[in-house]
Amino acid sequence: MYKFLTSMSVLIVACATACSAIAQDLKGDAKAGEKKITLCIGCHGIKGYQASFPEVYKVPMIAGQTASYIASALSAYKKGERKHPTMRGIAAGLSEQDMADVAVYYEAQGRTQNAPVLGKAADGNAQAVELVKKGACVSCHGESFSKPIAPNYPRIAGQHADYLFVALKSYKTEGHSTWGRSNPIMGGVAKQFSLAELKELANYVSSLPGELKTVPQSKFR
Repeated sequence: MYKFLTSMSVLIVACATACSAIAQDLKGDAKAGEKKITLCIGCHGIKGYQASFPEVYKVPMIAGQTASYIASALSAYKKGERKHPTMRGIAAGLSEQDMADVAVYYEAQGRTQNAPVLGKAADGNAQAVELVKKGACVSCHGESFSKPIAPNYPRIAGQHADYLFVALKSYKTEGHSTWGRSNPIMGGVAKQFSLAELKELANYVSSLPGELKTVPQSKFR
C-alpha cells in the first residue's frame, strides 16, 4: 500500500506540473465564454436537472469549479478519454480556445463576495474516514475537498452524491465503447474500492460545505 501511494504521489506531481504548464499557455475570456455556453445551459443551467445515461443522476454543478479542470475535462471528452456520447458530441465542436473561455466563465460564476474560507473538512463516520485515508483523497483534492493541490484537479466538496458515485464508477469501467473514463490516477484509486465503498465516499464528500453551485440562466429562472 505504501509503495502504491508513493508511486501515485510521484505521478500526481508530474501530471499537475505538466497540465499547469499547458494551462498557462492559453488564457480564457469569461465574456467570450458567456456567448459559447448555449449547449451547456440545457443541463448545467437547471437546478436539479438529471441525466439518464448510463443511469439517472443529477448533472454536476460546474459554476465555481476550477477553470483548468473544466477545460481538461472537455478536452478529455473530445479526445475520447472520457466516454460519454452527449459530452463528446458537445466537446467535439469546441476549439481549445472555446474550452478555455467556457471554463473561465463557469469558474467566475461561482465567485461570491465575503465567501467563508473553507478549512479542513469535518470527519465523516468511521467508514468514511478509513476510505478517505485509503484513497489518499486529500493529497489531490485538499483537506477541504474544495482547494485541490493543482487547478486542473476538481473541487468536489458539496457536489451531488449521485453524480460523484457515477463518476467514480466510470473510472472502474474498462472496454465499454460509450462509457468510462481513462485516468491513471483516478483509475488506480477507484479500483481499490467496491461499489458500496464508492457510494459511501460519494455521500461523505457530498455532505461537505463547498463552493460549487448551479447558476440558472435567465430563460430557466
